[in-house]
Amino acid sequence: MASSTTRPDIPETDQHAADPHGVARRLLDSSATLSYDPRTEVDWDTPLDKDFHGTSPEWSTLFGTAYWEEMTDAQRKELTRQEAASVAGTGIWFEMILQQMILRDIYAKDPSQDTVQWALTEIADECRHSIMFARGARKLQAPAYQPRFVARELGRAFKTLAFGEAAYAAILVAEEVLDVMQRDWMRDKRVVPFVRTINNIHVVEESRHMKFARDETRKRLAKAGWLRRQINAFVIAVASYVIVTSMVHKKVYAHAGLDEERALAEARANEHHKSMLRSSCAGLMEFLAFARLLTRPALVFYKRAHLI
Repeated sequence: MASSTTRPDIPETDQHAADPHGVARRLLDSSATLSYDPRTEVDWDTPLDKDFHGTSPEWSTLFGTAYWEEMTDAQRKELTRQEAASVAGTGIWFEMILQQMILRDIYAKDPSQDTVQWALTEIADECRHSIMFARGARKLQAPAYQPRFVARELGRAFKTLAFGEAAYAAILVAEEVLDVMQRDWMRDKRVVPFVRTINNIHVVEESRHMKFARDETRKRLAKAGWLRRQINAFVIAVASYVIVTSMVHKKVYAHAGLDEERALAEARANEHHKSMLRSSCAGLMEFLAFARLLTRPALVFYKRAHLI
């Protein structure tokens, strides 16, 4: 299945200068028109049907490997369900980071401004998404996957120290990568229906979050000097590497009944999965290049994460 690559918006510097709150105002209107309540939109009551995958098989970390060819159909489906739950756990972790960074950014600002009201709306969305992901992972009969200790501690530091364009660009990277995956999964009839619904809700509502993150990144970089841009480019790249490499927990293989050591080795060498990541991030990399955030040190981490 071909990945559905999203394209970045082209900068609109003059428009931002004329109406700095215009994007937030439009996003508030959009949210009022089209938002979902996962409590009622998702079918939580129907028992899990194990004849379905949790993600599109092509997005599995083992798809295309010798191990994948040896696995039974039931094992493949169980692995993709565990991987979907792991991605959900990583999503919850980063959404908690995101909420704290946004709250810190708007602290003591005028709450009557559209930008502040949109930020609060986004935080409310993320709270619902986290609960939705948690319930989804539980229904997939998976444990509560969390990033490894080092990643959690780096996230703790990042949410405390990151600000401005570093915070918003990192938010954008996390949301863009997940968005492309979920656009494939929500359309794939091989994926269990309630997961497709979760993906659809997340894609629709995160599209507004990404619009805001791109807008904030552009505005905050407008007057950034060379040194500031170099530092932030590096911070964003490191954050991106940690986020992307934390999406699939190593324990998904054992929980799917596989040989964890062999599965990890084949997943790490899987050129198909690396290619899927690179192709899905073409639009994101184009945006970062335009923002002059693809510096040489940053490129090292994007390449290690197979985003470019």
